[in-house]
Amino acid sequence: MVSDLDIYLFDLRGYLVLEGAIAPDHITEVNAILDELRHLKPGDWQGYVHGHVFQSSKEGINLQQIYEGGEPIERLIDHPSWIEHVKTFIGGQDSFDSQHGPLFIDENFANIRGPDESIGLHSGPVPWVKRCQFHVHNQKFNCGQINILVALTDIGPEDGATMVIPGSHKSNFRHPEFEKSRMTARGGSVDGVTGAIELHMKAGDAVLFVDSICHGSARRRNKGERRNIVFRYGPSWGFFRHGYRPSKELLNRLTPERRAIVWPHDKLEGCPY
Repeated sequence: MVSDLDIYLFDLRGYLVLEGAIAPDHITEVNAILDELRHLKPGDWQGYVHGHVFQSSKEGINLQQIYEGGEPIERLIDHPSWIEHVKTFIGGQDSFDSQHGPLFIDENFANIRGPDESIGLHSGPVPWVKRCQFHVHNQKFNCGQINILVALTDIGPEDGATMVIPGSHKSNFRHPEFEKSRMTARGGSVDGVTGAIELHMKAGDAVLFVDSICHGSARRRNKGERRNIVFRYGPSWGFFRHGYRPSKELLNRLTPERRAIVWPHDKLEGCPY
């Protein structure tokens, strides 16, 4: 059940922090999987997990298709700490949007970031992108993409925290400082951007946000690693952001509920091709 306060604050700010979303022993299990994968470089594969960067090596390493990493991560696909929130904000229940399944994950990855690494400002509603839209009609949400970012380490001051500009998902204008702080191949960060705030989190906290909110991260100044895991959810008719596909092995071992989110695109029964 999603509380009226969560609905109000998400509509107002574009994000929610879900404290203590993941239990400590679950965090330990997930971090153990990442320990076995953190050596990957961009372009490397281990099993069905792929080393990747968006634009710059200064963003840290992304471990794409991280739900292939094992059962502890599979449990995050429909985790009870956020799945009802995601369904509510994507909308589509009892409509054609949910004909194939309740949701669809178009990208999932873990990110490991060290000292002097960060990601620049990106997203925002200007220019408008249908995939990332924030939309409410007759008090019903129809958002194009809801992201869940789970902290796997404590992320405080100087740790390279996620940064957002609260309320920017509704802005009709691009932030005047967007260009100088944007995500580029040269790297970037959101440090110093007017109106942006750091979201400090304990390991196991999660932040839920609509993708049209302007966001990025602070630069990490401290030693050690910042670790998180991200799931991007959209309506069931969506498709993959990159060229990845779930493996047959993963689909065969998922629960029916998780499979319907990971792969809601089964062919019509009896289809001759």
